[in-house]
Amino acid sequence: MSKLKNKVAVITGGNSGIGFSIAKTFRDEGANLAIFGRNQTTLDEAQRTLENGTLAVQGDVRELSDLDTFYDGIKEKYGKIDVLVVNAGGAKMRPLEATDEALFDEISDINFKGAYFTIQKALPLLSEGASIILMSSVANVKGIAGMSVYGAAKAAVRSLARSLAAELAPKGIRVNSLSPGPIDTPIFNRIGIPEEAVGEAKEGFKSMVPLQRIAAPEEIASVALFLASSESSFITGADIAADGGLAQV
Repeated sequence: MSKLKNKVAVITGGNSGIGFSIAKTFRDEGANLAIFGRNQTTLDEAQRTLENGTLAVQGDVRELSDLDTFYDGIKEKYGKIDVLVVNAGGAKMRPLEATDEALFDEISDINFKGAYFTIQKALPLLSEGASIILMSSVANVKGIAGMSVYGAAKAAVRSLARSLAAELAPKGIRVNSLSPGPIDTPIFNRIGIPEEAVGEAKEGFKSMVPLQRIAAPEEIASVALFLASSESSFITGADIAADGGLAQV
């Protein structure tokens, strides 16, 4: 397959979960890859798996100097960006009364601030006709108890896709958001659910989804491929929900 042959695809948070699945799918479709992540161990593992000269840079999207380093490496290795997947993010479940300023800043910065500057810093390298994919969430439209900051940040990401679609259209750059529902990734172990309750939490999400299951990350990667490729050439400013109907039915 070669839907992305000779294209340069950049994926933040490309070292694990949905981001890694997107990277593998893009690689299989002929893309040259650059991935960015905070965890050096999983970044190294992802680079070894992806092979094909994948550029892997350690850093945090909340640190603008880290983004500068990442894009300097992309400029030197590839000289352009054809597909930018703004995937890095994070969530923690916390009720309103237990959310302090530090947690608010952490969640909003990694999901919204990081996304904003990931795109801004990429602008000089984006080719005409490039595709930007912002990873939002079903939480941008569906209220989930204990996820108020995360949901608001992902709603901001969805809004950003609209605004930048209008702003970048004269350059032929398309901007869309992708909103997954519950996905079987390590995020369940990172959002504050006790280890012994993860299984129960997954079953709870399954019961909420009309299709009665949690998706595999590869199912989200296939939607990202559609948005990255010429098959979606007349789509911009849209939000594609891949949530099993959770926020749709």
